[in-house]
Amino acid sequence: MTPINNFTLIEIITLIVAGLLVGFINTLAGGGSIISLSVLMMLGLPAPIANGTNRVAITIQTLTATTSFRQQKVLETRKAIYLSIPAIFGSLIGAWFAVDISEDIFEKAIGVVMLIMLIFILYKPQKFIYGRASISDKPLNWKTYIIFFFIGIYGGFLHMGVGYFLLAGIVGCAGFDLVKANAIKVFVVLAYAPFTLLVFLWYNQVNWKYGLILAIGSVIGALIASRLAVKRGVDFVKWVIVVVILVTSGDMFGLYDFKSLISGFVN
Repeated sequence: MTPINNFTLIEIITLIVAGLLVGFINTLAGGGSIISLSVLMMLGLPAPIANGTNRVAITIQTLTATTSFRQQKVLETRKAIYLSIPAIFGSLIGAWFAVDISEDIFEKAIGVVMLIMLIFILYKPQKFIYGRASISDKPLNWKTYIIFFFIGIYGGFLHMGVGYFLLAGIVGCAGFDLVKANAIKVFVVLAYAPFTLLVFLWYNQVNWKYGLILAIGSVIGALIASRLAVKRGVDFVKWVIVVVILVTSGDMFGLYDFKSLISGFVN
C-alpha cells in the first residue's frame, strides 16, 4: 500500500480504530492499553517507546473524558484532586523505572488482579459497584492516600490495567458508585499522565506521529463512553468491565495471542 507521509493508509486506520476502542474501554473500565501497546509494537515500536507513545493518547483521551464528565455534573472534583496528588508522586517514580520495561511478569500480575476484581464485581456488588454513601460523605484517610501513591507508581510504570486498581480504590476506599468512580478515575489519570509523558520525552521514548494519530480515535471513544456511562448507569458500566476483564485475562493467560491477531490484521 502506498505510504502517506511515511505512513500507509492501513496503519493510519489501524491506529484510529485502536484508539477508539482504547478510549472507550479505558473510560468505562480499564485495560484498553493492551490494544494500543500491542498495535504500536506490531507497527515496529520497541516496548519502551510504545509505552511512552501510548501516554500521548492517554493524556488527550482523559482530558476529553474528564471534560465530558464535568459537563454532565458527575465528577466529584475536590476528592478527585485529593486522590490525584499521591498518584502524581507515585507515577513519577514508576515512569523513571519504566525506561527499560519488561512486559510478561506484569501482564500475568494484571491478569490475576482482573480475575479477583471480576469475583468482587459479580459477588460483592454492594461494595464494589454501587458505592457506599456512608463512606463517600467522609474525608479520605491516610491509608487511601498510600494506596493511591502505589497505584500511581504502577500507572507511571506500565499503565495497562491501572483503571481497575483506580476503580477498586475509589469504590472500595472512597465509597463512590462506578459512574462517579469512572469520572474520578479519568481525572486522576489526567492529573499524572502529563508528568509521565514528560519523563518518557526526556528519554526520547515517544513517537509523536503514532501517538497523535492514536489520540484521534481515543478522543472519539472517550466521548462515547463518558456519555454512555452517565446515560446507562452503573449496571451498564459493570457489564462492560466484566466483558473487558474476561477478554483481557484470556490473552494474558495464553488462551489466545492478541498481539498475533493484531499483527495479522496490520500485515
